[in-house]
Amino acid sequence: MAAASPVESLQEEATCPVCLEYFTDPVTLECGHNLCRACSAQCWEGPDTAASCPQCRETVQQRNLRPNRQLANMDPIWRVRKRREMRIGCLTRVGRRNIQELLEKIQAHLQTLREEREKLLGLKVAGEERSREYLKQTETERQKIVSAFQQLRQLLEEQERLLLAQLEKLDKEIVKIQNENITKLSEGISCLSELISEMEGKCQKPASEFLQDVRSTLSRCEKGKFRQPEEISPELEERVSDFSQKIIELMETLRKFKDTLPSALESLGAHRQANVTLDPDTAHPQLVLSEDGKSVRRGDTRQDLPDNPERFDTERWVLGCGGFTVGRHCWEVAVGDGRYWAVGVARESVGRKGRISLSPEEGIWALQRWGYRFRALTSPETPLPQRRAPTRIQVCLDCDRGQVTFIDAGDEAPIFTFPLGSVPGERIRPWLGVWGRSHFRLCP
Repeated sequence: MAAASPVESLQEEATCPVCLEYFTDPVTLECGHNLCRACSAQCWEGPDTAASCPQCRETVQQRNLRPNRQLANMDPIWRVRKRREMRIGCLTRVGRRNIQELLEKIQAHLQTLREEREKLLGLKVAGEERSREYLKQTETERQKIVSAFQQLRQLLEEQERLLLAQLEKLDKEIVKIQNENITKLSEGISCLSELISEMEGKCQKPASEFLQDVRSTLSRCEKGKFRQPEEISPELEERVSDFSQKIIELMETLRKFKDTLPSALESLGAHRQANVTLDPDTAHPQLVLSEDGKSVRRGDTRQDLPDNPERFDTERWVLGCGGFTVGRHCWEVAVGDGRYWAVGVARESVGRKGRISLSPEEGIWALQRWGYRFRALTSPETPLPQRRAPTRIQVCLDCDRGQVTFIDAGDEAPIFTFPLGSVPGERIRPWLGVWGRSHFRLCP
């Protein structure tokens, strides 16, 4: 039989032979063996009786029991060791029972994760392929646009050169006729001036001299009658008239072209740049507008303004002039580094008096910065990343599709899009909310 290890020997010496647990309040018998005090009491029937040692069977007296302080001091150490052994044994027993089951579960999870990864990789590859195709398509369209407008510019430049050349030709013909007529007129004037001088001199002479060669003088007068210069030929006049008519028709065609081109561009999704100004009749009395209606700030005091029905009397808001019912329109608002503001659009019928909720239900679609919070004023509000709080915002209103999109004018990244809901035919107006020391500027 192999000899016990030192640790096993110590464990055996620290174990009570009666309860087989580590000693609790150990006592030493006359024979030198140790017991728990509670276990020793089980060996005696009374306080004065004798009993035999459970290990060596030697008779010992109860009154000679001595506390064993050495073993008592060892007791906490052995208890900690016992608990550790029990935990290790428990874990070992659990691992022997469930290791295969855990491995199977892990393998199942691994398989699921691998499948998800393959799926995501497939989506990534497909998305990259689609993006390449879209970019290829947009590049093709870009080339078409550049080519079309280049051809249009060339056509317009050629027509401009042709028309100007025709005008120059007409100018030369008109100037030629004018110069010829001026020459003839100048010659006629000179001849007439000489004849007038001669006749005036004749009239000053005595009768005897006056009668001399008078018939010759009269004959020269008859022959020297000046003929009127030729007017501009009817053919040239007709050409000028035809050219003027063609120019009228050309201008009408160009006008129609200028009117239809923006509509055609809007059908491609382009927004017309709107020249927005602020309506002073709607501004809260504490808001100060610039003379050109392009900027607004909060004043220190409330101005003495008429309380007309259009004016906001409680909320520090202002509407843009006019508004829109159809088409696509875009304008830009510079909010700077202000920390308390709101930018958006509102229905023409939005309330003007008293407290009004900032929500689509009240007819307001807007973004708001309030201190360190940046949000879309939906119901409920939609938080937006603080880093996305811009200093310049593009507001793009699409009345035909019924939506308004906000874009960071700095990097042209979309921020948020609101559906306008059911507002058929109702006018939509630019809207600003001013708090704190914010200062707004409508950019050109």
